[in-house]
Amino acid sequence: MAVTRNAEATKAAKKTGPVTAWLTRHASTAVGSLGRLVRQPAASLMTILVIAITLALPASLHLVIKNAEVISGGWEGALDFSLYLKPGTSLKQAQALANIIGKRADIESVRLITADDALREFKAASGFGDALDHLTSNPLPHTLLVRPSSRSTDGSISLLREELGNLPETDVVQIDTEWVQRFHAILDILQRAGVMAAALLGIAVIVIIGNTIRLDIQNRREEIEVTKLIGASNAFIRRPFLYSGLWYGLGGGLLALALVSYGLSALEVPVGRLAGLYGNSYQLISLSLKESASIPAIGMFLGLAGSWTAATRHMRRIEPR
Repeated sequence: MAVTRNAEATKAAKKTGPVTAWLTRHASTAVGSLGRLVRQPAASLMTILVIAITLALPASLHLVIKNAEVISGGWEGALDFSLYLKPGTSLKQAQALANIIGKRADIESVRLITADDALREFKAASGFGDALDHLTSNPLPHTLLVRPSSRSTDGSISLLREELGNLPETDVVQIDTEWVQRFHAILDILQRAGVMAAALLGIAVIVIIGNTIRLDIQNRREEIEVTKLIGASNAFIRRPFLYSGLWYGLGGGLLALALVSYGLSALEVPVGRLAGLYGNSYQLISLSLKESASIPAIGMFLGLAGSWTAATRHMRRIEPR
């Protein structure tokens, strides 16, 4: 019977291939590294919290820019022209011009705002009604609000603006949404700044994890020396520290994702109230599934990079006495 058991044990050992043994060793090291972090909850939590805040900052900026782009996306379809007519233009001429422009294929709509309507609106909005009553004549011109077709391109809109400006009745042509282009230029600057900030904060995460791993190596110096005395390689000794950095990065990424989600939910009600004041409804856009998964993945990558850099550098300096 004993011989049979030994044969079975030998047969089972032969079935265990190098890949299985490699996976077993790495799984054991990963669990051991996680257990070491759990046994030091205060220090581990502080490190993970710092990493989470560092990762949450660029993610939050990305979310702000993403929502701003969605909000401003609806503004681009309303590239209205304000066509201010010359002071001597009569109401009949303004109406005739509005009809002619409205028949163009590249025009979606034309609305005439008469000088009297504009003055009444200005009186109601400015609060200078009593002072404006003393005017002997209306200084405001007739105005045409021209909305180009939704199929118009930037080139056709520029050409349309030039054609409307050359009309004999036209005094000034103003694009009401030029500020939208400025807004998009600001968003472009913020996007570039966000990429730079994300890169710098990524380096900060590597430094944070690297410094934490360095302290851990110093605290376990005697253990590392004994392990080297019995013939362990630097790769074998470095493995648990790499997994520690991996766990730090994963924990920081998951906590960063939770912080971003909490901030989004906290802003949802105020943003909805602000949109209601403007007569609109808007729901904040959250991170997509791919973006949400990328935060822990980036945290794990940075954690592995920081731990590998620190472990490789300091492991060479530790030799048995």
